[in-house]
Amino acid sequence: MQLFSHDQVNLDVLKKLAFNYRWAEVPEGVIPLTAADSDFPCAQEIQQDLCNYLKQGYLSYTPKLGYPEVRVSLANKLNERKNENVDPDLLLPVDSAARGMYIIAQTILRPGDEMIVFDPVDYLFGKSCESAGATPVLCPSLLVNGELDLTHLENYITPRTKMIGLCNPHNPLGKLYNKESLQRLLDLAEKHDLYIMNDEIWSDIVFSGKQFCSILTVDPSKSHRVLSVYGLSKSFSIAGLRAGCIYCSTKEMFDRLVEKSDVMTTAGGIASISQYAMKICMDKCYYWNEAFVAQMECNRDYALTRIAKMPGISCHVPDATFLLFPDISATGLESGDFVELIEKEVKLALVPGTPKFFGPGAQGHVRICLSTSDKILTEAMDRLEKGMSIIMNR
Repeated sequence: MQLFSHDQVNLDVLKKLAFNYRWAEVPEGVIPLTAADSDFPCAQEIQQDLCNYLKQGYLSYTPKLGYPEVRVSLANKLNERKNENVDPDLLLPVDSAARGMYIIAQTILRPGDEMIVFDPVDYLFGKSCESAGATPVLCPSLLVNGELDLTHLENYITPRTKMIGLCNPHNPLGKLYNKESLQRLLDLAEKHDLYIMNDEIWSDIVFSGKQFCSILTVDPSKSHRVLSVYGLSKSFSIAGLRAGCIYCSTKEMFDRLVEKSDVMTTAGGIASISQYAMKICMDKCYYWNEAFVAQMECNRDYALTRIAKMPGISCHVPDATFLLFPDISATGLESGDFVELIEKEVKLALVPGTPKFFGPGAQGHVRICLSTSDKILTEAMDRLEKGMSIIMNR
């Protein structure tokens, strides 16, 4: 059995359970290459072990800081795969990477503060900043010779700046930050007394020939300025379990994160079954993740080859993630109008490059999720090609 063949995609189930702009929310006949979630089921080990867990019949309260064995398992894999030197005692399981971003923002920021948010980038950076009453300051995400460039970053730092948001690998650009850029970011944080919200949720989906470099490995003397977020939804197809963690390098900062997380009052926290699933992923399922990444690389290459032959659309090559972020500005359409027209004409749903999702710098682009079967992706590219022809000849 091939893990990622088309016969593994159960559209009947997806049309009932896959929400957030996906199969359960689009009209019948529409293919959704939308939210960054997978059409493939999670690994068999997760399915089987969770069933066995439930058969015990108990879903009791968990330790407020999470199961110790889960914290150890997460830290061990972060250290083994990314060399981050994470202390399990300074790692907190939380109910999704998104929640972790909010906890970090509310720990560091106060009303009147500013946080530098790259533009475009996932909207949760700005939303988490605003949740703390602070103001996002947009700094362009610039690609120079195919690399994310930070030489302009210091121009956006003011006396009110308290934190910088780092999305590495970058969503939606799919690019990796190199060591030099990460060193620049750390140096600026040290110079201006800033913290860095470090989102590494995509760090397990990096394509061949590319190497993920964590900011925590660049200059350990400055790692106390980094507050990290990690999640398993993208890497192991368990988004509905809302499984993530946050971690830092000092006890003082960890205690502050715990206070803002509300886990000590049980108002916050992560479900027992979600923690158990994280341990299964870390201990048993990286073979699944590695096969998944290989399939996503095939999907990426196929989609880029098809797009390169279409008029009015172009796309750079992502280093990581299972996303494409093509430029559709040659059509003369706003991103939102383009997406509406494509869905109407050829029944293909995409994510528009609008401020709602990524910031104003995303205008003229759309985001395409590649995490589906080769058969569905082929049909989707056929529809996109037809739609581009309609738009360019209208």
